[in-house]
Amino acid sequence: MTSQVTFICKRTVVSTKPVQPGKYHHPSVLDRLMEKNHLRIVYYYRSTRGVEAGEMTRKLRESLSEMLTSFPAVTGRLQKNDKGHWMIKCNDAGVRMVEARARGSVEEWLKNVDREKELKLIHWEDMFHKPYFWSTFYVQLTEFEGGGLAIGFSCIHLLADPICATTLIKAWADTTLAGTLHTPLFFHPLPPRRLGNKTPNHEPYTALINHYKSSIDQTLSTVPPLSTNNGKNATITLSFTDPMVRACMAMARTPGAPPHTSHDPSPFEALAGLFWVCLSQIKGLHGNQLLDMSICLDTRKVLGLDKGYFGNCMVYNKVLHAEFSDNKNKLSEAARAIRQVVKKMNENEGIMDLIEWLENNDHNSLPLMNGQDLICANLEGLDLYSAVFEEGFEPIRVSCYVEPVVGLGQVLVLPSPPGEGAMSRSVMVTLSEDDGIKLCEDDLVLQFCPTITMGMMINN
Repeated sequence: MTSQVTFICKRTVVSTKPVQPGKYHHPSVLDRLMEKNHLRIVYYYRSTRGVEAGEMTRKLRESLSEMLTSFPAVTGRLQKNDKGHWMIKCNDAGVRMVEARARGSVEEWLKNVDREKELKLIHWEDMFHKPYFWSTFYVQLTEFEGGGLAIGFSCIHLLADPICATTLIKAWADTTLAGTLHTPLFFHPLPPRRLGNKTPNHEPYTALINHYKSSIDQTLSTVPPLSTNNGKNATITLSFTDPMVRACMAMARTPGAPPHTSHDPSPFEALAGLFWVCLSQIKGLHGNQLLDMSICLDTRKVLGLDKGYFGNCMVYNKVLHAEFSDNKNKLSEAARAIRQVVKKMNENEGIMDLIEWLENNDHNSLPLMNGQDLICANLEGLDLYSAVFEEGFEPIRVSCYVEPVVGLGQVLVLPSPPGEGAMSRSVMVTLSEDDGIKLCEDDLVLQFCPTITMGMMINN
């Protein structure tokens, strides 16, 4: 079968102005823990009719070069400092750009897309044995012959989390559309603990610290691969409308608790609880048993940082669940357990405890923070649909991947396109193919009637 995507060329894009010599960027302790992971994001756009092939690609290549002038760390290269930690030498070596063509229209593509096809739109290269010659950021522009554009973006997680990556793409879009940056990015260290902000007799957040310690210790053993059947993963995207999410929140509410109180789960807590219970059942756990699960939250607000902070602020923590006395209340118990961890992670002192512990306990072994457990990440704060490169053409869909996915699987809770309601969400679930088939048939999830916008095509 002929490939639907044809790669035309790969080039290096540098900034329009030279970088001042001697400039370096030093990743934080939270950055360094994510070295083994990378991000892949793809934005889909419709396009105006009658545009000459390659015209939009040329325009975006030029605006990317202009935008990169403001972000020298993005075009730099990795080096080790005296302590053996990575740093970025801002030498304007550039980002790699791949240009491609795809058959059909973007609408036709989205009707039949799966994980394998979608990843062909997001170029990525693993780190070379000589990292100084390796680009840490990649862009792929794919024009559809029948109309439409896909912008694929990837980078090493060491330098950016999903908030950074999507903010960078928004900066590129603003530069293309208006020639200015509406959302500047800031490259600076993590903030220290504020003087006088430590509670007397404060007990460190040992549960969070122990989770990181355990994740680091587990690097000494082999992390089990996600796929156990044929080596393939499946990613299923489910779209939940506003009424669907509200129905899930109502079911996840603590029984007997009055509505519109602190007992109400958030959309993330309800959906995370839903998939925690659902995937536990798919894995064969029954009664009061649930899979080991960790959640991942953005802590910028907790640390007093602006959304423009460039670096990793996604923090992982284990969710501990109590014994369930009533199986029919399993979803509400799961959501309550998640809510308790979220509440604790929203306290500044606990996150600062972790940062200080990491700074005082330097580790040579790097963890896969999305390793052994089922991972559920709250990415509701991503600003996905305001990345407008051409007047009147917003993204029609955006997909996000945090790779590699190992252990028990991954659930990403993302914002839905505008106009679908304040509570609407998209959920991307990555599992083995066998479990992916079961998810698409699971009664617990299907009772909310989500739309499967990306499924599986096993026979492709």
